[in-house]
Amino acid sequence: MRSFKLLKNIILSVMMLALPMGLLAQSNLKQILERGELRVGTTGDWNPMTLIDPATQKREGFDIDVATALAADMGVKVVFVPTTWKTLVNGIVADKYDMSTSASLSPKRALVAGYSKSYFAVVDVPLMSRSSAGKYNSWEDLNSPSVTVAVTMGTVQEKRARALFNKAKIITVSAPARDYQEVLAGRADASMTSNLEAANLVKKYKQLQRVPVQEGRSPTPLAMLLPQNDQVWINYVNHWIDLKRERGIFQGTGSQVAFRELISHKA
Repeated sequence: MRSFKLLKNIILSVMMLALPMGLLAQSNLKQILERGELRVGTTGDWNPMTLIDPATQKREGFDIDVATALAADMGVKVVFVPTTWKTLVNGIVADKYDMSTSASLSPKRALVAGYSKSYFAVVDVPLMSRSSAGKYNSWEDLNSPSVTVAVTMGTVQEKRARALFNKAKIITVSAPARDYQEVLAGRADASMTSNLEAANLVKKYKQLQRVPVQEGRSPTPLAMLLPQNDQVWINYVNHWIDLKRERGIFQGTGSQVAFRELISHKA
């Protein structure tokens, strides 16, 4: 505990020397240290990044591990704040939390919110029912008036799907419902998500499989959302990411091992 207090004092001392007092006083960094809590907005519906164990209601996943490690290094308690994809950015802007778990970089989000450095990237892939195997084999096969594609409101895939499948019928669902559930229920022929989530979904639901497209679309870095006008806090998080990358936190144990195995398969 003494080491945590020492770390907090060092952080504040360095910031006080390096930055104008006005910037430090307004920064989330100072408020987090004084409050003793790091508030993290998370949806809890993106396996393996952020999810809730239905048996224990405990939050788990790669992003949860990362946020917990950041709070521990700051000597504060992590508090996870429930949010949805369509309200994720609003929570940052309204100061409901200090940061989010990882989200796709997008120009629209960057208009009102800041981002940390990215530490990995994903691509979009389509999912379908196994009963449709052989019917859809390419992105072009899905872009047809006879095809219904489900998307989750507020995700980056929502906008991309409308552009990719401009001839198909698009149906939108709102969290806590998810797009792939429409495929499972037979109300949609396909959905689109990251290769990261797709790998987990086809493993969890034997009725689902990836459409055998030649390659994924829209390579996208993932990063934490942060308050846009708080460069002090953004700098701290970015320095922490650099340090932890060098020390191997993104090659750790537990859910991080599962995460590594998924991305190594390019699922």
